[in-house]
Amino acid sequence: MNFCQAANTDFSTFVGSQECDQGSAFGGDFDVSPCFTHYGCPNEMSDLPGNGRAAARGGAASRIPRCAPPQRQRQTPTTMARSPRINCSFRPVFHERTTNEDDSVLTQQLWKLARKTGHLNLSNKALAKVPERLYDINEADADSKAVNLEQLTIKEEDAWWNQVPLTNLDLSSNTLTHLSPKIANLQQSLTVLTLHDNALVELPPEIGKLEKLMRLNVSHNKLSQLPRETYSLPELRHLNISYNAFNELDPDISDLHMLEFLDAGHNNIQSLPGGIGFLVRLTALLLPHNHIKELPPDLVNMRSLQKLDLMQNDLTCLPEDMGLLRKLECLYLQHNDILELPNFEGNEALSELHASNNFIMTVPKAMCSNLPHLKILDLRDNKITELPDELCLLRNLNRLDVSNNTISMLPVTLSSLAHLISLQVDGNPIKTIRRDIIQCGTTRILKTLHERALAKAKEDGSDVAGSTLAAGISVTRLSGGQADDGELPNKYPDSSSYQQQQQHQFQYQHQCPCQYHQQHQGGVAPHGYMYKSLSQCQEYHEQIQRHLYKPESYQSSLASGQQSRECRGVMYQQQQQHPYQQKHHYQQQAVHPRWVYKLRHTRTLAVNLEELTEVPEQVFQIARNEGVHVVDFARNQLSTLPSGLQHMHDLVTELVLSHNLIGYVPQFISQFTRITFLNLSNNLLSDLPKEFGVLNTLRELNIANNRFEFIPNGVFELQGLEILVASENHIKMLNVSGLKSMPRLSTLDLRNNDIDLIPPTLGNLTKITHLELVGNPFRQPRHQILMKGTEAIMSYLRDRIPT
Repeated sequence: MNFCQAANTDFSTFVGSQECDQGSAFGGDFDVSPCFTHYGCPNEMSDLPGNGRAAARGGAASRIPRCAPPQRQRQTPTTMARSPRINCSFRPVFHERTTNEDDSVLTQQLWKLARKTGHLNLSNKALAKVPERLYDINEADADSKAVNLEQLTIKEEDAWWNQVPLTNLDLSSNTLTHLSPKIANLQQSLTVLTLHDNALVELPPEIGKLEKLMRLNVSHNKLSQLPRETYSLPELRHLNISYNAFNELDPDISDLHMLEFLDAGHNNIQSLPGGIGFLVRLTALLLPHNHIKELPPDLVNMRSLQKLDLMQNDLTCLPEDMGLLRKLECLYLQHNDILELPNFEGNEALSELHASNNFIMTVPKAMCSNLPHLKILDLRDNKITELPDELCLLRNLNRLDVSNNTISMLPVTLSSLAHLISLQVDGNPIKTIRRDIIQCGTTRILKTLHERALAKAKEDGSDVAGSTLAAGISVTRLSGGQADDGELPNKYPDSSSYQQQQQHQFQYQHQCPCQYHQQHQGGVAPHGYMYKSLSQCQEYHEQIQRHLYKPESYQSSLASGQQSRECRGVMYQQQQQHPYQQKHHYQQQAVHPRWVYKLRHTRTLAVNLEELTEVPEQVFQIARNEGVHVVDFARNQLSTLPSGLQHMHDLVTELVLSHNLIGYVPQFISQFTRITFLNLSNNLLSDLPKEFGVLNTLRELNIANNRFEFIPNGVFELQGLEILVASENHIKMLNVSGLKSMPRLSTLDLRNNDIDLIPPTLGNLTKITHLELVGNPFRQPRHQILMKGTEAIMSYLRDRIPT
């Protein structure tokens, strides 16, 4: 049949196409009027007009014809076989939910599961109304009471006295507009109520009767206020009202004395109530995407606050006494109208400061010395014209972003930031560094700045070490880069004895033939410490390669109790002893009070980029007395772990020794019973001691860029390890059984090794959520699969496991 014949086809011939009711087509879940498919019911495709089955169904072809039937024309079976069976009738499947359908969502299976576990999940069920039966879930029903004793012995867990009260109710992602006052029936048990992603316009006052409620999530609704009774919930700790229509926060919110988390972002809040400072237990306050112009003064009374998010508001300034928030760790200020930053004096715990897209013109110098633990500083898209040299005081800075400002010169002191791995300066009119160098990235920029710093120091004739040194390490280094001006805070208890301590020190010098002559500069006492770099010593480099990485030589030096006199390190000698020095302890004589003050208040011992080959034992004794728990000697020339670290074995939680010349880890590392983070990357290690496996508190281990040919067996015994970074080594084989013995391992980085085979059984380690394998010579999985992520890699490996 050609097209013209098809055009004249009488489609009404097929009005007898069979109906299929929804009960059969959709598994019996729908009992409304029948629908029609394009070819009729799948089970009755062979039914033609006039046959017995069609007649038995009444011969009804269509209840709602779209148009008047055209002139009928008799068709042959051949014509019908070639013509599409088009149904001229259509009845939509969608319909308005009824109350009975909402009640049927709470099936008997869900009912029993909720009564057994105390958790009921009715999320994403298209509920327009909460099933009435739910509010009586804590009551024993008639069926359970009617069960006889014989039935209970068979299935005793269904007995009403073994039921668990409902504690967690999830009604999220439905179409609820109201919540029944019967929610009060759950007042003695409900602790978590999730109502986000609905169409709620109000909550019933009875919600205030949920005395044990600890978490309430009503985000993504249409609420403009909460019932006053909500603020009387005695146990509420987590409140999320984000993505609603709030114009203000009720002052009564300060009555939630137990509140620890408050998210009121993405509303239309203009201001914060004055009594919000009474929320003294609050650890996270999230207010992004509002219209707040000013912060109340009592905000700083939230002494437990750790995270403060004020992004996308209309703020022009911050409270001057921000330093009272001493536990603040993360501060988000992006996209505001802030003109200047405070000094943040007192915010020593701050690790992230995001202040992009504002109108900030200067970076306060005092801020740099007040934030010793700052790791991320984001100042992009501002009006900054100059960066201060004091940025070098941010010793732990990992990322600095000053893109899209008006900075014309970068301070050379940035090169002293040992942990800076990301420096973003694009969009600035920098004239002192070539554009091609800037485009090469962070490493190239810092190298250029470092070369200029050395050239400048050579021109000035300044000593590399600084003026006053303590135990071989300058006071400038140990105080976090801050120059010693001899002044101490008024609160410092030992400031009166400073002059007496300054008069009694020891001399520090190298025992190397090519050591520079001692030079007494102005202001340095004859008994002061002198430090000289060994980076240009040829004999030093020759001897260090012969002696440095032998464990036996290290043990012998420890046994003898003396420092090696070969040119593998530096010596500390006592010359021209004063009688006072013979009577008093070394520790009391050679320590600058400012140095002790810094250790006491930062709990961090950080000395970077100083070419240290050894660290005096007294340094660690002092650090122990001051309660230091973070030790960082990255980017030096240490050949092994300083023996003095043993004095801090029960205090250290973070130990950073990256970018050194460490070829051997001594056995005393097993004594660190509190360590959680260990960074040994960029060294010369090829193995770890057998005792390494006893570090059960270790959560993250970084041994990247060393000389490992296999993952040490001791690593597989770390039961608490969550992150293992072993990239940039020479690992040839993957020990799946060893990895399987690590129950908490979630991140495994093995990039750029020599692995030639990935065992398919690795795919069974489902707890690994982040796997990096790029840069190895294996053929399977292919690169395209590696680029799809961890889930695709694991799935591919599981499919290749032989059955």
